Amino acid sequence: MQVSPFFDSEASVSLFKGDCLDLLKDIPDEAAQLIVTSPPYNLGKPYESRLDLSEYVSQQKKVITECVRTLHRSGSICWQVGNYVDKGEIVPLDIALYPVFESLGLQLRNRIVWHFGHGLHATKRFSGRYEVILWFTRSPDYYFDLDPIRVPQKYPNKKAFKGDKAGQLSCNPLGKNPSDVWDVPNVKSNHIEKTIHPCQFPVELIERLVLSMTRPGDLVIDPFMGVASTAIAALIHGRRAAGAEIMDDYYQEALDRLKQAHNGLLKIRPMERPVHNPNGTTSYVPPKLVQIADSPQSRLFERVKPYGVD
Repeated sequence: MQVSPFFDSEASVSLFKGDCLDLLKDIPDEAAQLIVTSPPYNLGKPYESRLDLSEYVSQQKKVITECVRTLHRSGSICWQVGNYVDKGEIVPLDIALYPVFESLGLQLRNRIVWHFGHGLHATKRFSGRYEVILWFTRSPDYYFDLDPIRVPQKYPNKKAFKGDKAGQLSCNPLGKNPSDVWDVPNVKSNHIEKTIHPCQFPVELIERLVLSMTRPGDLVIDPFMGVASTAIAALIHGRRAAGAEIMDDYYQEALDRLKQAHNGLLKIRPMERPVHNPNGTTSYVPPKLVQIADSPQSRLFERVKPYGVD
């Protein structure tokens, strides 16, 4: 059993080297339960060409339209974006892209703010320390399970002091809703998951989406796969994954990370680890080694060669 270089509905992961539109056209209608990605931000990084903003939105619309076609009626699409910067002026890409999703009949469930503590230091405006995940569904009848991603209650033993429930716990013993503001460290140079990719997803960010919006065995698609953080988050929880990556170096890095995960050697930051507290008042939770189990939803991996390599 192996990583498929083309879309294969039976494979644990389909990792396509090339344009995501070429991959998406081979995926059947309504095949995916979750689509989650962080597309290029049009900032002129090595893996993207800088475009006029209207051209960028038009390009994104082609990909989003194909993604929606592949999305199940009960499925979710999560588009994570930052800001387009032009001569010091910023344009929030979630605002620029919202009309695209609206025109396709999608319904916005949350505008999740991803907060992180580190980044570039601005001198002519406040330093940016958040990005946004737009969570859309295709219909009002969508799948969502809060329990797997609950976080500890602030006052876990708080009890009602009056009424019919006086003396009973006034909060869910499984934990509370993590809300729509997520404090998750971004992947910088000292992050345990750091690779060659300059704008890498932390796996734990995707784990929350995978665990709450999919069931074991479901298909998760990332059209801009990068170094396979989405695939790793999906596979370690028994889901299938498919995605595309156009850059040779990132494609190879993605394969390496999948192989490490299969061998139990890939270190990721655990979801339960608290954000660093400089006062040392929280206990340390070490990075965890993840292994992709040999199960019907999570198969063994054999390294596949990029196209054109014998």
